Amino acid sequence: MTKLLQDGKDRLLNRKPRQPTAKKPPLLFSDTQAILKEIQRKLQGDFLVYWISDNSSMVSDDVIAFNKVIQKRGKHKRLYLFIKSYGGSSKSALRIINLLRNVYEEIIALVPLDCASAATMLVLGADVIHMGPLAYLSAIDTSITHHLSPIDNDNDLVSVSQNELDRVIRLWKATKQPSDTNPYKELYNYIHPLVIGAVDRASSLSIKLTTEILSYHMKDESKAHQISQHLNSDYPSHSYPITYMEAQRIGLHVNELDEKLNDQLLQLNELYSEMAQRANTDYDEGHSHDNEILKIIEMEGEQLFYQKDKDWKYRAAEKRWIAMNDESSWRHMRKNRKGNIEMRPFYIR
Repeated sequence: MTKLLQDGKDRLLNRKPRQPTAKKPPLLFSDTQAILKEIQRKLQGDFLVYWISDNSSMVSDDVIAFNKVIQKRGKHKRLYLFIKSYGGSSKSALRIINLLRNVYEEIIALVPLDCASAATMLVLGADVIHMGPLAYLSAIDTSITHHLSPIDNDNDLVSVSQNELDRVIRLWKATKQPSDTNPYKELYNYIHPLVIGAVDRASSLSIKLTTEILSYHMKDESKAHQISQHLNSDYPSHSYPITYMEAQRIGLHVNELDEKLNDQLLQLNELYSEMAQRANTDYDEGHSHDNEILKIIEMEGEQLFYQKDKDWKYRAAEKRWIAMNDESSWRHMRKNRKGNIEMRPFYIR
C-alpha cells in the first residue's frame, strides 16, 4: 500500500516512480568458514572447495582464481579437493590439475554430489576419489554446436556428438544392402562434412586430455588410454551416472566417502546453494537486474566467488534483451588482521 501511495504521489508531482532496490544474493562467508575449519582440523592436508552452480560451468578463468587462493602456500604434501559441478571446459580441467600438481604431491578428490563431464576429467587427476551415496561421475564424450550444424524447428543450431554419429554408421552397416557402400554419402545430406570432422577432432581431444590427466598419477599408459576410451565411447548417454560400483569396475581408484565428512560437505553445499539463489529484480516490463553467484573457490581464511551482476533492457524493435551496466566479476573475501571481513573485486583479463 505504501508503495502504491508513493507511486501515485510521484505521478502527481510529475516525478519518475522510484525503482525498487536491486536484490542481492546472501554472502555466508562466516557460516561456510565455520564448517570448513571444522573439516580442515580432521584432515591431514589442505582442504579446497570448487563449487559451481547448475547455471555455470568450468572455464579457463577459473585457473587464475585457483592460483590466487593457493599461490602463497608453497609446496605441500596433500590436498583434499571438494568438487561439485556439471562440467564445462575439458582444457580447463587439465590446466587446473597441472596447477594443483605443481603445489601438492598428492590429491584426494571428495565427491558427495554431481561431478560430471569436465568435472569428471578433473577428479581423474586425483590419486584417489572418495564418493558418497549421492555422488556420480559421467561419460566424457563431446557434443559440439558448429556454425554449420543442422538446424532444428526453431531455427537453432543442433548439437552433434561422436557417439550419435558412430551409432548411425553402425546401424547403417548392420542393415546395408549390397549397393550401399558408403554411409557418409547419405549422411552428408544432413550433416556437413566439416561438422563431422570437427566432432571427430573434439572426441580425439577429449581422449587425449583425459589420458594426460590420468598420467599425473597413473604410470600404466595403456590402462590410462583404455579408461579414457571407455569414458568417451562406451556409454549410451553423456549424462549416464557412473556411481561408486561402476567407477570401481572401470579401473578407477575410488573409496567410499566417510559418512561424517559426507554430511559436512552436504551442509556446505546447502550454504553454497543458498548463496547461489537467483536474485532477479524486475523494474518494469522492459528493465530488470540480474544478480547471482555462479561459482565458489574457498579455503580456510579466504573465499573467491564469481557474481553475475548486470542490468537488462528489452529492445522491442529487435525482440531481444541486451545487457547493460555489467559489473559481473570475481570477488575476494577474507578476514583482515583486525579480524574484520573485507571484500574486494578480483579482476581477470
